[in-house]
Amino acid sequence: MIEKPFTTHEPLFVGDDLALDFINTRYGVDAAYRECFVDDASVLVWLKQAGVVPPDLQHVPQGLYRLAIALRDKSRALVDAAKAGRDADVDVEVVNQMLEAGRAANVLVWNAESRTFQLLIARRDDSAESLLEPVARALVELLTQAPMARVQQCEAHDCTL
Repeated sequence: MIEKPFTTHEPLFVGDDLALDFINTRYGVDAAYRECFVDDASVLVWLKQAGVVPPDLQHVPQGLYRLAIALRDKSRALVDAAKAGRDADVDVEVVNQMLEAGRAANVLVWNAESRTFQLLIARRDDSAESLLEPVARALVELLTQAPMARVQQCEAHDCTL
C-alpha cells in the first residue's frame, strides 16, 4: 500500500546539525516518501523535538508551515550550491527574512546563583519568523563555517538524505 505523500512522519535526527536535520524533514522516494511537515502544528512539533522551542509552547503561529517549507527548499538549494562551489542562483531572501524578522533579543542579566552577568538570548516573540530564526542561523553557520566536503548525501541508491 502506497502512503499518501502528505502524511506526517517521525523526523530523522541524523545530521548532528540543526540545519541538516531541518532539510531532512522530507526524505525518501516513491512509496517510501516521507514528509514531516503537513501544517503549522507539525512544524511546531518538529521545532520542539529539535529543541529549538520549549516543549510547553502552545501558540502555533499562522503561516509557520508556509515559511518552513520555503526555508527548507531554499536551504537545500543553498547547501547544494555551496557543495558545488558555485554562487547560488537561489534567492537568499527567505533566509535573510528569517534572520531579520526573527532576530533574537539579547539582554544582559544578573545571575544571582553564579553571581555573574550573563547574556540572555531570547526569542523576540512567537511569530513564525522568530520560531524559525534558529534554523536560519544554523543554516548560515553551516554555509559559512562548516567544510562542505563533510556534508554528504547518504550513498544508498534510494536515499534522499
